[in-house]
Amino acid sequence: MKISFNWLKEYVNTDLSAIEVGKLLIDCGLEVESIETVETIKGGLTGMVVGEVMTKEKHPDADCLSITTVDIGTGTLLSIVCGASNVAAGQKVVIATIGAMLYPSAGEPFEIKKSKIRGQLSEGMICAEDEIGLGTSHEGIMVLEQTAKIGTTAKEYFKVEEDHVFEIGLTPNRVDAASHMGVARDLAALFKTTIKLPDITNFEIDNLNSKIAVVVEDSAACPRYSGLTISNISVAESPKWLKNRLKSIGVRPINNIVDATNYVLHELGQPMHAFDADKIDGQKVIIKKIADKTKFKTLDEVERELSSEDLMICNSTSPMCIAGVFGGMDSGISEKTKSIFLESAYFNSVSIRKSSKRHGLKTDASFRYERGADPNITVFALKRAALLIKEIAGGEISSELIDVYPKKIENVKIPFSYAKCERLIGKQLEMDTIKSILTSLEIEIEHEGNDALLLSVPPFKVDVTREQDVIEEVLRIYGYNNIEIPTTLNSSIQFTEKPDKEKTQYVISEMLSNTGFSEIMCLSLTKSEYASRLKSMDETKSVLMMNPLSTDLNALRQTFLFSGLETIVFNQNRKNADLKLYEFGKTYLAIKKEEGTKYIETKHLSLFITGCKQSENWNVKNDVVNFYTLKGIVEAVLGRLGIANLKLAELNTDLFSQGLSFNQNKKTLVEFGTVSKSILKSMDIKQEVFYADFNWDTILECLKNVKITYTEVPKFPEVRRDLALLIDKTIKFEQLAQLAYQSEKNMLKDVNLFDVYQGDKLPTEKKSYALSFTLQDETATLTDKQIEKIMEKLVKTFQEKVGAEIR
Repeated sequence: MKISFNWLKEYVNTDLSAIEVGKLLIDCGLEVESIETVETIKGGLTGMVVGEVMTKEKHPDADCLSITTVDIGTGTLLSIVCGASNVAAGQKVVIATIGAMLYPSAGEPFEIKKSKIRGQLSEGMICAEDEIGLGTSHEGIMVLEQTAKIGTTAKEYFKVEEDHVFEIGLTPNRVDAASHMGVARDLAALFKTTIKLPDITNFEIDNLNSKIAVVVEDSAACPRYSGLTISNISVAESPKWLKNRLKSIGVRPINNIVDATNYVLHELGQPMHAFDADKIDGQKVIIKKIADKTKFKTLDEVERELSSEDLMICNSTSPMCIAGVFGGMDSGISEKTKSIFLESAYFNSVSIRKSSKRHGLKTDASFRYERGADPNITVFALKRAALLIKEIAGGEISSELIDVYPKKIENVKIPFSYAKCERLIGKQLEMDTIKSILTSLEIEIEHEGNDALLLSVPPFKVDVTREQDVIEEVLRIYGYNNIEIPTTLNSSIQFTEKPDKEKTQYVISEMLSNTGFSEIMCLSLTKSEYASRLKSMDETKSVLMMNPLSTDLNALRQTFLFSGLETIVFNQNRKNADLKLYEFGKTYLAIKKEEGTKYIETKHLSLFITGCKQSENWNVKNDVVNFYTLKGIVEAVLGRLGIANLKLAELNTDLFSQGLSFNQNKKTLVEFGTVSKSILKSMDIKQEVFYADFNWDTILECLKNVKITYTEVPKFPEVRRDLALLIDKTIKFEQLAQLAYQSEKNMLKDVNLFDVYQGDKLPTEKKSYALSFTLQDETATLTDKQIEKIMEKLVKTFQEKVGAEIR
């Protein structure tokens, strides 16, 4: 949002510089992003002066050129070569001196340099109006009035105004400052003065010759609607002062009527709209919602399809305007317009935002309406605009001022405690100081007690609804920098329940990042259509957005899978195919029950790996990641958390072509595996992707029972023994490991599968497993007899339980 400093000073007196005012605005909560110096003529005509042509002679070597001498009041005549046919001695002209930068109406800026033209010295340039941005004509040089004084700067002669424009990054809660008057209100509070409101005392109705009726059919979407008619106007170009005001804040002047409504919008923050009164069929304005899919052509000449939820300003037969958003082509102001109906209304912010979003229309009016305009300023703004139009376009106010306001929007009543104000701010402010700040912000004090006030907050302060909000208003005007840093430090003993959620997440994040993983943060919003791709997901459980930004972001995610795959696609399309990714976040479900919908949020950790294990290098073998790479990482994460006694289970789901899960006490901690080829194909991914999904909430619950204890490093050596077993194909390694641990609970430390063989030399229903067993006694060195006894026990167990044969 742009705010003109010169314009601002019309409402509040100040001798401070623009930079000093900018600092004050930042201190009171308005984010001044930049301060730009602007002039009514680009470049400010710097380096240009009024001169008089003293002599003119024909150029000896060019028929179209003249050699002139020019007096610019320095005591020395300048020799200037000129190509204009209308140059003559005795003329007062604009001279661009050496070093002046010219900004032409069309084309790139250029600098005037001392030069020779066809052998003759030229020490400047006699200017045409288009060469210095004063017009578009290039028929000849600009000839000034003979009263022009030689040596006067062009900036002074043409009354070039200099202004400073604040670029303010307006936060959504500060719509009360979305105008020059709103910013002036804050400055007046800082300066402990009052703002000067535009004078509307001269407003009067001239006649009642052009009555237009107003009917509000939807008062919920349009709580207040004000309007009047102005007849016998002349639509023309706006006066220079008005065009300069609008140009300074980046608004393109159109004509005097439209410019007047835009001026009042940026002055008071109240959107206005002018209709051609002769195009209002039935001499009636109706505010209502119309049939779905009605065609309507807006001012940008685009035909749009309306929704039954769009609030429209209509006449007796057709719509004229999308309320609070954009006008219609058929009712707009043109050069032929002689009478206008001027609208000043207050619309429901939600209704305007939805219409603006639905049609992709962002206007100055919708910006203010969707954040919350002031319902109490419509009549004041209407009178201000009417008087301004009469001043610059003539005309007569030819109807009563109509104000449809069936249910007044009351001020918000808020109790205010001095004690709470001191507690939140951290400093005791004088009661008179607080009351002065409140009244300067137009917050009324209805009742005073010993240590409290009852305040009445006007509706234009949309975000001030609680006592804390009022205290924030007091603090920003008093000044954050005026609150001293305390000299004492208060602390309290805190107890953090086990496990520490943030610390646990940090430990795993550090571990994964240190092993080559990159953290990703994806949007919680995704396509609802993704849920239909998996049988294991229920599309009816999706949490759908009521007003989605797009169909690609219309639901909260049920799984991390698709957002992670989108990241992989994005990277692979940019030649980054080797990826190791992790993300902490939440999934969302909507469970519909008889008593209502229950929403469930669950925190997860997801891992994705694809491509090669490490970057390509001449001295490293380029191995590709596989299922067991991911399994090792999953086990490492669980091991780092100290979670043991896990049960491994095979997964049978359309999510994985091969998948496992680790469970504890009948709770699933993590599911992982190779992502199904059908899912990868639907995402246009051509290489294998391995995915793990940790239920982080369940893991944190399990960590409550995990006790970290110190174990001394064993003093006695480990012993390894191997066995080759011939077993049925249906037997899994997990079964053999469980049998081994059950058979030898004390000395057996680890069981590992290091070879699998199936081939012609074995029966078709058999396979060979080569297992290694790590044995250790923590109190003594194992003897051969002890080792043999343990191995015999293991062999016997395998033979009896699974029918294994020793090879």
